Amino acid sequence: MSAALRILAALAAGFTFGLGLALSGMLDPARVRGFLDVAGEWDPSLVFVLGGAVTVSGLGYAVSRRLPGPVLDARFDLPGRRRIDAPLLLGAALFGIGWGLSGFCPSPAVAALSTGAVPVVVFVAAMLIGMALHGLLPIAPAKNAPSVRPSA
Repeated sequence: MSAALRILAALAAGFTFGLGLALSGMLDPARVRGFLDVAGEWDPSLVFVLGGAVTVSGLGYAVSRRLPGPVLDARFDLPGRRRIDAPLLLGAALFGIGWGLSGFCPSPAVAALSTGAVPVVVFVAAMLIGMALHGLLPIAPAKNAPSVRPSA
């Protein structure tokens, strides 16, 4: 497996994903906030985007379960934790609050950097700072270690 081929596959997947985000309106924070405003003037159009994403992801996961191993890697990396606990709920709540206030989640924000809009740059900078600060938190590696399904 060639490193160059892995990089090209990652670039192609990232480009396709970013194009999908742009075409679906996920780069427009006002549209995202309209989708999240279920008590006000709700914009249901992003339900189709989320439905499509869940469908593609579910199909990809189902296919991966039947494969002996990935094409461009030595093994599948799967989450090791399945328990719903306080840190997971807190993280989900913080993510939801940030998404609702800003209209961005990480991938659309990175894709929206292509617009050059100052609010997007500020959001991504704050996100990177938050990620760096999270990296300083003492977290037991055994709890967060991914489960690895060996390839055949």
